[in-house]
Amino acid sequence: MNKRKLIQWLGLAGVLSFISYALAVIFSPLAFPGYDWMSQAVSDLSAETAPSRQLWAQLSAFYGTGGTICLTCVAIYVSENKIGGKLFRLGIYLFAVMHLVSTVGYKMFPLSDSGKEIESFQEVMHIVVTVAVVLLSILSLFFLIIAGIKKRQLRSIGVFAAIALGMMMVGSIGTGAAPKAYFGIVERFSVFAAVGFTAILGLYLFAGFGKKKEAKNDRR
Repeated sequence: MNKRKLIQWLGLAGVLSFISYALAVIFSPLAFPGYDWMSQAVSDLSAETAPSRQLWAQLSAFYGTGGTICLTCVAIYVSENKIGGKLFRLGIYLFAVMHLVSTVGYKMFPLSDSGKEIESFQEVMHIVVTVAVVLLSILSLFFLIIAGIKKRQLRSIGVFAAIALGMMMVGSIGTGAAPKAYFGIVERFSVFAAVGFTAILGLYLFAGFGKKKEAKNDRR
């Protein structure tokens, strides 16, 4: 029985990151009187003037760190073990970069006030970070979907990538098309897509990306 390496165990940090984020999204509104999750963005909960800012910081403490640990280890593992082809690995690298931009960018440029119009430089930069995160997410997931189509062993990851991309599209299109009363609902499709896919990649890392099975198939 082969023992898992430390780097594989660190894939579980992605699952803990997802749990940390989910707890913050679910319970932070309790510290924000009047917050309407159906119409307001998740980022309103962590805005500088939001009454829920401290609770958000506590509950989401492992979100950024856990996701960064997980995706860094995933990128290292697929690189060192030559998992998939170049397109697959590029998709993984871009997704890891996306998470880093998200973690650092939103800490540098949080919304200064929840629920108000975008006016200040900091708020504009918050939007710039969001655009960069969305574009990197779409590009990385697209590469992973194509890699899954081309290589049977990666097909399940391609399916999960397609689901994540679909959720992001629902969020991106929905936030512009849906009535303001339902903005928060469609926006959550986007935010949970990336966090959820990070957890999925962490579980694949924990399982070794089926490397043993893939090697066996390649010898046939």
